[in-house]
Amino acid sequence: MQRKKAPSLLTLAILGLAQVTFSYDAFAKTADSQTQASTAVIALQATRYQEDAELIKKTFEEQLYTLNAETAGHYGLRMYRQTLNPKYSAAVWSDMARVASTLNNIAATVHTKEQAKKYGEDKLETYKEKNKPRSQLRYQVTKDKPEYLFLGIDLLSTMARANEYGLKHQDDSHLRGLLGQFDFKPYATDPDMIRAWAAQLANQVYWLRQLGEQDVVDDFVAVLQKTYPDSKDKELSDQQFSNKIYGLTHLIFAASEYYQHPVDPKEFAWIYTYFDKNIDQILTRTKNDVIAEVGISYLLAGKLNSSTLADTQATIAHAIDMDKNMIPSTDGDYELQKGEHRNVLAIMLLHWQGVHNAPTVNNHPPVFKNVPYGLVEK
Repeated sequence: MQRKKAPSLLTLAILGLAQVTFSYDAFAKTADSQTQASTAVIALQATRYQEDAELIKKTFEEQLYTLNAETAGHYGLRMYRQTLNPKYSAAVWSDMARVASTLNNIAATVHTKEQAKKYGEDKLETYKEKNKPRSQLRYQVTKDKPEYLFLGIDLLSTMARANEYGLKHQDDSHLRGLLGQFDFKPYATDPDMIRAWAAQLANQVYWLRQLGEQDVVDDFVAVLQKTYPDSKDKELSDQQFSNKIYGLTHLIFAASEYYQHPVDPKEFAWIYTYFDKNIDQILTRTKNDVIAEVGISYLLAGKLNSSTLADTQATIAHAIDMDKNMIPSTDGDYELQKGEHRNVLAIMLLHWQGVHNAPTVNNHPPVFKNVPYGLVEK
């Protein structure tokens, strides 16, 4: 049974207060009765949300290692960073193995711009074969610059992840030399590329900064704002509106090095102001994973009393199918492999446990007892 509609905050308050063993009259005897009642309701909501998160966790963790290594690693790394629980170490190792395998292959096979382009062309074929509008848009926009798929999707992402672990590839100087052969600014400041890859580019410009390479974050943000002016939102398709929101959330996520550090709400005030003004549109025009990302953006900034955060939590909690104990896709699919992304985000949104700089080789050595071949301490 899937929850059909999130109740209003007033309804939540009434339902919550009906479950506790005190009366309004008791509160009325104190000057701060409304504050106490409000606090009680918030506590009840938080408990309910945590229970919902645990239901989803149980569903996925009972079958975690039936998923492919990339998906299991995606889930396990996020849960490790949230909980610091060593039970996720094996999933983190899966992620390290993916990183090592990708970098080992690149180090051995890519030495020139031409080889980088050929690598990207091979990867581009997977987009050509997909019929979804987003995939076709990405194919059309990227077909004359296939090296972007090599640089952004594979090389930068895996180098940055190794860096977060406190590791690097043994041929790091060669890999950095490959990065240095390309100017990333033309990709990051191309409006058509942003329409196809907003979230990915947001990640990549921050990864470049993280690695001490090119810094084109401000250039990207300036063109993103021009590509998607707020006054033109109603003219966007739902797919393009979602792409815009994804780009905004990933600026915040990437700045936090993916849930490892808090972000300064002042630095991203323009994004939070936009979310606050447009939350109704976000809730009705985007999918659950986008909605969850908006909510997590507030958690990363410590904006815990935000009504926008509350709206995202209520919406996500009521998207859970209570028979399957997970959030299905918009077309009713319950496959764990495909649904891991939206569901792990839901877990984090509903039971946020703070930011942790983890795992790192220096601070969590048991996780790194057997580092996959090719990776070394940086």
